[in-house]
Amino acid sequence: MPTSNLQTNADAADSPARGDVRIDAREPKLHGPVVRHIAEFPAAGRSRDEAVVRLQNIGLKFTSYHDSHPSLKRALLNLVLRRSAPATNKTFWALQGIDLTIRQGERVALVGTNGAGKSTLLKVIARIYEPTVGRLTTRGRIAPMIEMGAGFHPELTGRRNIQLNGALMGMSRAEMTAREPAIWDWTGLAEFADLPLKYYSSGMFQRLAFAIATEVEPEILLVDESLNAGDASFVDKAKRRILDVFDKAKAVIVVSHDLGIVSELCTRTVWLDHGRIVADGPTPEILDRYVRAVTGG
Repeated sequence: MPTSNLQTNADAADSPARGDVRIDAREPKLHGPVVRHIAEFPAAGRSRDEAVVRLQNIGLKFTSYHDSHPSLKRALLNLVLRRSAPATNKTFWALQGIDLTIRQGERVALVGTNGAGKSTLLKVIARIYEPTVGRLTTRGRIAPMIEMGAGFHPELTGRRNIQLNGALMGMSRAEMTAREPAIWDWTGLAEFADLPLKYYSSGMFQRLAFAIATEVEPEILLVDESLNAGDASFVDKAKRRILDVFDKAKAVIVVSHDLGIVSELCTRTVWLDHGRIVADGPTPEILDRYVRAVTGG
């Protein structure tokens, strides 16, 4: 059975190794220029009506390269059963024709069924994936809380990982040292500060990641299911902390299957299906349409 790995570099070599999956920027099928770089808005004075994220006709294509050298057993079976060999690769569009503008101060949720492209779109905004076609422009520091633990080192202590994550987000050592007490106070994990991260539970791990991402006051906060991590007490604290971020006019984009959280925290909702935007508007209206669609009501 073929296996695959993921590469996020669209400019990888034209002859990928067996089993690799990469973002393929060749032969785009969508309209619009192939993305060569991701631009940023100029850092001029801002108003709450200014866009902090703008996606124009974004498309993202994955190509899956399967093992092109089948075993002798498989070749003999194909011959006896007179069946053709499986295709060595296939492509599919994870996102298509995404046009979206998010303005400063907006609380935006991305909803949709599994495989709709919500987390993939969040990763495009976070610059983890480079779009195959279209243009992405952003303004300000982005803090992606997408794959919890990305940028963390399990052998380092919690304290050292705070410094490491701060450096990855452009913060100086002195800045992160000054913010450490507030991080430990919020997480309630001060007694574990000098314990290697590999001994943290998943809940402790996610709490620390959440605290770091929100303590550095990002311009754009990307949250993928992180509000569902931990016990009820943590979820309640996380909501209050997110609201504090909102009050500071930082744009927040949330992916969550918890429609209660979406309804409570987000004023605008974007509904995705099969990599396309189905609807975009006020949260109550879009959630009502989405629920009726998925439940058949």
